[in-house]
Formats: sequence, C-alpha cells, structure tokens
Amino acid sequence: MDVTPSDGRTPDPLSQWVEEVRPTRSAPATKVKNKVKYTLPGDVAADVRKAFIGSAYMREKMVITLTRAAEAYDRKRYEEALRLGRTVCDAVPGVAPVRELTGLAAYRAERWAMAKIHLRAHFAITGDPEHLALVMDCDRANHRYRAVEKTFEELEESEPTAEVLAEGRIVMASALADQLKYAEAIALLTKAGATKQLRNPSYRHVRLWYTLADVFDRAGDVASARELFARVVIAEPDAYDAQARLSELGSTAPRKNRKRRTTSVSKKKVD
Repeated sequence: MDVTPSDGRTPDPLSQWVEEVRPTRSAPATKVKNKVKYTLPGDVAADVRKAFIGSAYMREKMVITLTRAAEAYDRKRYEEALRLGRTVCDAVPGVAPVRELTGLAAYRAERWAMAKIHLRAHFAITGDPEHLALVMDCDRANHRYRAVEKTFEELEESEPTAEVLAEGRIVMASALADQLKYAEAIALLTKAGATKQLRNPSYRHVRLWYTLADVFDRAGDVASARELFARVVIAEPDAYDAQARLSELGSTAPRKNRKRRTTSVSKKKVD
C-alpha cells in the first residue's frame, strides 16, 4: 500500500484540461400536414337544409353525408359516393345537386339503370339538358336503342350548348353503329362537322373525329379511319387509344409540327 501507480506524479492542473464537446443531433422537424376540410358550396348546403323535414340534428347530418359523398366522388371512390348520395336522395329527392351527384356517381360506377333515374330527375327539376347524353349512354349500355333515339330528340329540342349537342350526337352515332347502321352514323357525325379540318380544334371536335374514325373502322373503311385517327393524334397525342388504333391500321403516328392551345379534358367516356 506504500507504493501506488500514481506515486511521484502530480496530476495536470484543471486549467489545462480541454473539454471535448460533441455536436448533438437535433431531431428532424416533423412536417405537420394540415388536412383541408372539404366543404360543400353554400347554396347546395342551404338547399338541403331547406328541403329536409326533420330535426336540426338530422338536417345537419344530411349536409355532412352529402359532403362526404362529394369528397368521395372527387377522390374517384364512386361506389362510396353513390351509397352516400342515395341516402341523401331518399331524404331530399327534390334537390337538383343531390340528384346530379348521385347520378354521376352511378354512371361512373357503371350502374346504368340507377344513373338514368337520377340524371333524369335532375333534368326534370332543372330543365338543363347537360347530362341527357349520359342518359342516352345508359340506355345504349342496356341496348335500349329506341330509348336512345327518344332522348336524343328531347335533347335537340331543349336548346343545348354546342358541347352538349356534340356529346348527344356522339352517343347517338355510336348507338347506330352498334346496330350496324354505319351510313346513318356517318351522316349524323358529318352533319355535326366531324369531317372539318381545323387548325385549332376544340376538344369536342377531337371527340367527333375519334368517334367518326371508330365508325369508319367498324364499317371497314380503313383509309378514312386512318386519316381521322391521325388527325386526332396530331391534335391530342394522348387522346384515348388513338395512337394504338392508328398502329393497328398500319400507320405510324404523325409528328406534331406546331403548338396549339391547351384545351380542357372531358371526363366523359367515348366508346
């Protein structure tokens, strides 16, 4: 015990010690995403509240249910939107936006009979023929071609916009082609201006070109179909399956040698 390892050594003074400071890692800041609350347009919510007969609690519940239906539709959850929309429809069947949303959700979910009921009700309430082309398409899906013709006549008499009338003609021509009435379908689309060559076509013209090309292809007129599919590809390269159809007909997609204005893309389907 008389001799220790530190015997004869003098420890370093405290003033000469160097403190080693290690940098501390700060935790990464967590990003807080504020979820934007989905709300209905004020006039739609007001219409639901006004039309609903019941307690204040149930009235607000209907508004919340319709809000959820609209949000589901925007997120392309059409079956969910249809289920929620039908609940509100049962409570307030005379509110046009409710019928419209439910009918569009049913159409996107390919529930043709249900879509026709609600979109027809929307037309009866508002007199707006905007969705009559979809009603025609529902009957076409069910092979009810006489009903398609009757609705088309009704659409023409309701003073529609150029876009709505073009949609009606597209569905009517497709229904005629389904019945192998190619000459009548071609005549209808030609009357609508589907053969016009335009430098800056609107999207309805592109849709008319595509439909006429499809009818020519089904009728066996490959040259005319190829020409119109090429026209579609030049105007809108990503429109439907025009490039694939053009390749099937033995032609490559032409190059687009000019810029044209951006046009809105319709959500409706073209068969």
